[in-house]
Amino acid sequence: MTTTTAAPIVSTAPATPRVSALRQLPLLLRWQARRMASALPLLVLVQVLLSVATVIGYGLLVGQPAPAEALYLATGAPTVSLVMVGLVMTPQLVVQSRTEGSADWMRTLPVPRELFLATDLLVWTLIALPGVVLGVLAGVLRFHVHLAPSWWLLPTALVVSLTAAAVGYAMAWLLPGTIAQLMSQVLVFVVLLFSPVSFPADRMPLWLQHAHQWLPIEPMAEAVRAGLAPGSFTVPGRSVAVMLTWCVVCVAGAAFALRRRA
Repeated sequence: MTTTTAAPIVSTAPATPRVSALRQLPLLLRWQARRMASALPLLVLVQVLLSVATVIGYGLLVGQPAPAEALYLATGAPTVSLVMVGLVMTPQLVVQSRTEGSADWMRTLPVPRELFLATDLLVWTLIALPGVVLGVLAGVLRFHVHLAPSWWLLPTALVVSLTAAAVGYAMAWLLPGTIAQLMSQVLVFVVLLFSPVSFPADRMPLWLQHAHQWLPIEPMAEAVRAGLAPGSFTVPGRSVAVMLTWCVVCVAGAAFALRRRA
């Protein structure tokens, strides 16, 4: 009796080509733009109104400030706007996508998790930029200050927006939805009232001044101020190092949170 061993079946079908990350990123951006098509204009409008309203609100609080105070208010409003988008709008939209199931659906796609993160952070950074520009114009008109934006203002704004959005993104993935939104509100309260963004740091208690030397908010504000009015403000090298370190840590934390939930 002869035993015949079946030969292994070799598929002649071509293997599925792997799409490069450079091609996947614009595809994901296009998908995000289509998914947010109805809400995107409203998000940009809300962010613009928030930036302009911050400047107008500061004017109502302080009346007609001295030139130095006016310059602080005009150059601090863009930082507040960037941080607001990252800490408030980002967690809310991420929590919504988790609730409706679109986030889980995206994780089923054969795309690296880091590309999801890069796409989302890039979208929120782009949403923040129009409000920053109009907020700066509103500050110039309201407080009658002279600004001379430098070339490093744009990369600085990108780093600030990226850091804040990464913090909001990580909170939305690691915490329950309600807790994440409450935490975002608490952080915004701290940024507005207890961070040297729109006022000098020497007005705060000494222990809080030391704490802000290691936290990202003051270095962010210093970098944006120096980018808007380099003749009046400077940014120390230490502040640049602290800001960039926080940016790397926050983005890495957001990537970890996304992989952990995947």
